[in-house]
Amino acid sequence: MGFLQKALENGEFAVTAELAPPKGTDFSHALQCAELFSDRVHAINVTDFQSSSLKATSLAMCKALIDIGLEPVLQITGRDRNRIAIQGEMLSAGFFGVKNLLALTGDHPTVGDNPGAKPVYDLDSVGILQAATKLASGVDMGGNKLAGSPSFFLGASVTPEYDPMELQIVKMVKKIKAGAKFFQTQAVYDINTMEKFREMTKHLNTKILVGIIPLKSAGMAKFMNKNIPGINVPDNLIDRLKNSSDPVKEGIKIAGELIVELKNKKLCDGVHIMAIGAEENIPFILDEAGL
Repeated sequence: MGFLQKALENGEFAVTAELAPPKGTDFSHALQCAELFSDRVHAINVTDFQSSSLKATSLAMCKALIDIGLEPVLQITGRDRNRIAIQGEMLSAGFFGVKNLLALTGDHPTVGDNPGAKPVYDLDSVGILQAATKLASGVDMGGNKLAGSPSFFLGASVTPEYDPMELQIVKMVKKIKAGAKFFQTQAVYDINTMEKFREMTKHLNTKILVGIIPLKSAGMAKFMNKNIPGINVPDNLIDRLKNSSDPVKEGIKIAGELIVELKNKKLCDGVHIMAIGAEENIPFILDEAGL
């Protein structure tokens, strides 16, 4: 059992942070960032060709983190691999000692930096969870026996701002039945959103990590409101950023305040911090949150 699973099952307030592999073979900067907050998070979630852009693989970054004594969460999307490759990735992850896996369907390649790539989508996020559960039982999806089985603490994603929320809950139930034990949410900025979401999902036997993306400017907040489905930055936060002499510092403060309120009101089981290229700021966010 990994640190993340142990924390969530013991009722601790879990903290994970997101890290992207490099676009190239130099892992030094990513590993330096990881070490900045390694003793303050339960696990480091490694993206899988985030936003359909070419990077080194999530598995390679996970192995690099394990080699320096850190616990990763392997992300796998259904966009780029068929079920043979996905199961092979999981077997390899099991061999390397990866304990956590997050299943995602994945953005379409047209939004990324190689828009001519052909999508696969042989398995969606539910299918990936089912594949992981099947492998853990000792056979592959074709019913063939394995010489050693990987076992992962399985997670999936959810969007609390989705409308209608009932559709997200239907998907959550499918993912839980497929093996998901925890969910990471899309970035949340409105505490009322989480209050409604928590109330609507209180019957589900799962753990929720709320997504935290620190805002860097009022322009960034407006861009996300306009272009990223499921994100709603309230006007009062945009005004705070607009009126601040140091918007980046203000964004860190906002993130810390939100984490404190989420924790104090018991609206989640932990947080997942996505600094998006500014991972060096994660310790400051944790400082603001008192974590």
